[in-house]
Amino acid sequence: MMRLDKFLADHGCGTRSEVKKSIRRHEVSVNGSTDVRAEQHIDPENDVITFLGEEIVYQKYVYLMLHKPAGCISATSGNTETVMDYIAEPYKDLFPCGRLDKDTEGLLLITNDGPLAHELLSPKKGIEKEYFVRYANDLSPADIEKAGQGIVYQKEAYKPARITEVKDHTCHIIITEGRFHEIKQIFAALGNEVLYLKRLRMKNLKLDENLAPGEYRYLSEEEINDLREGC
Repeated sequence: MMRLDKFLADHGCGTRSEVKKSIRRHEVSVNGSTDVRAEQHIDPENDVITFLGEEIVYQKYVYLMLHKPAGCISATSGNTETVMDYIAEPYKDLFPCGRLDKDTEGLLLITNDGPLAHELLSPKKGIEKEYFVRYANDLSPADIEKAGQGIVYQKEAYKPARITEVKDHTCHIIITEGRFHEIKQIFAALGNEVLYLKRLRMKNLKLDENLAPGEYRYLSEEEINDLREGC
């Protein structure tokens, strides 16, 4: 059960004070009746709620795939552009699941499912994250082996990273931690420099190639179930 005004506010119908005014103006109905109160409790999954004549469909959790562009930060607010500035959905409490560096592009999950985000980001789960990397200097077989064994750099230990598809100063790298600047630190430990970084995959969720930087879409049920599996 949930208060009517909270339900409407959570679904982007306005602030709590604004939706209370709408309720008093009989712009809200519950199961066909506009004789409702802001504080009354509703069953979001079974009651039919309308606002200005349109039914509000209950969604407890929202899952969006954003193709994060370079130049914005992975945060809900800040003194510079954030990933949330690209999200036009009305739902409250959405947040980025994890962090991509400001200059990094690619897959970013936007959700309000805190429990799932916690599982996906937990180091104990070892969730794979795959990136495309463009780097400055040649990678030797010894470099790839070193990364695959785990690296200690500037007194920080990084778990083994799998480097594949090495060609023309580009490669794919798979990590299981996602620590701050992790890939850049791994390449620095190899005497190299990351020039461009793009996340392609998180667990089984792959970046939709049809999404341009800054665009997003809802996840399919299959994608959501794949993310939840084992969590």
